[in-house]
Amino acid sequence: MSQIGGLSRLMGMTQKTRIQPLSPDRAGFLTRLMYRVAKRRFGEVPEPFSVAAHHPRLLMANAVHETLLQRASQTLPVSVRELAVFWTARTIGCSWCVDFGSMLQRLEGLDMERLKDIDNYATSPHFTDDERAAIAYADAMTTDPHSVTDEQVADLRARFGDAGVVELSYQIGVENMRARMYAALGITEQGFNSGDACRVPWATEVSAERE
Repeated sequence: MSQIGGLSRLMGMTQKTRIQPLSPDRAGFLTRLMYRVAKRRFGEVPEPFSVAAHHPRLLMANAVHETLLQRASQTLPVSVRELAVFWTARTIGCSWCVDFGSMLQRLEGLDMERLKDIDNYATSPHFTDDERAAIAYADAMTTDPHSVTDEQVADLRARFGDAGVVELSYQIGVENMRARMYAALGITEQGFNSGDACRVPWATEVSAERE
């Protein structure tokens, strides 16, 4: 799908995170319950959950925040929001976020093929003017230092309203936090978008011990 996706598919299934995921036998009851809920929802425990589980209070705070964020983000069209978040993840280089974000787009029934042409979003016919504006804003926000202009925000306000601009800014900002944190901790693509989210470190360890 992308250079990040191709590279991480070669490396991601063998590369270990810089902090080892917390196995269920070392986790408290609430964390184990969260693992079960996550696996039921996504098919496997997302590795950021199991790494963050070393700090149970922050894990819980993050889970509550993500749930409320999802429920509150209803102003923007789904495609606009998800493409902006996807671009942010690619820009920072978080292969886990690209993988997971691709899965979310697929589950939303969005066109996955056009992601192959996202580098050409400004001119590609696969993207609407609203989507192009959102991606450009994500790029401007994620650039360090950011390059957002008054004219850009005024254009977004005309397209999405004040609430839409706040929602878009918040989503891009949160993805910056996620992507930078996960990349720093060495969390790589897990196989969610391929339907093969098989990297469960503790399961591998248990199998090795049994052999």
